[in-house]
Amino acid sequence: MKKQLKNKRRYTGVARAFAVVGVLLSAIAIMSFGLNSEPGKREAAPIVVRKDSVASVKAFKQVYSVLMSARCMNCHPSGNIPLQGDDSHLHTMSPQRGVDGKGVYAMKCANCHQATNTPGLHTPPGNPNWHLPPADMKMIFQGRSPRQLAKQIIDPKQNGHKDMKKLIEHADDGLVLSGWNPGEGRTLPPMSHAAFKKAWITWLTTGAYAPKK
Repeated sequence: MKKQLKNKRRYTGVARAFAVVGVLLSAIAIMSFGLNSEPGKREAAPIVVRKDSVASVKAFKQVYSVLMSARCMNCHPSGNIPLQGDDSHLHTMSPQRGVDGKGVYAMKCANCHQATNTPGLHTPPGNPNWHLPPADMKMIFQGRSPRQLAKQIIDPKQNGHKDMKKLIEHADDGLVLSGWNPGEGRTLPPMSHAAFKKAWITWLTTGAYAPKK
């Protein structure tokens, strides 16, 4: 009888020990989950649009001046051959757009346009993802009026299926930024990237209005 009581007490003690360990493990698991779930991390604030046609059109005029500069328009031609130089003439080697915008056959953009600018005057500018817009969505700038271009940019069927958030993010796209790092001997866009980005976001968040003409 005493032996049975002793064993019972032993089993009860073991059970209590396991219960304590279980509680501790649960607490640790909860703490771990809390650390890994990043409860303090906030989701991106929603984009607020406050329509103001006057401010919007004014901002787009600044945007348009950049988009029509050689640094932007040369990669947004009306045809399938990219433009070249500050005067936006047809590319000397006549490379073709191709289905994905990266050239055709052996004449690929990346053959000459390396990941970074090639040193030297008027040598090929570089970017890891150098290309024209693809054939199914050419996103033409050349020859577009301010009204035409504004309408085109905000049309998901023409702009690469970009919504407001993606359009805003596009201001910091690698190829966009390369317009302000074009290599030796090339002029820069008519305003800084910071000023362009501010005008771009202002235009979009005040209603993305298109100029009347």
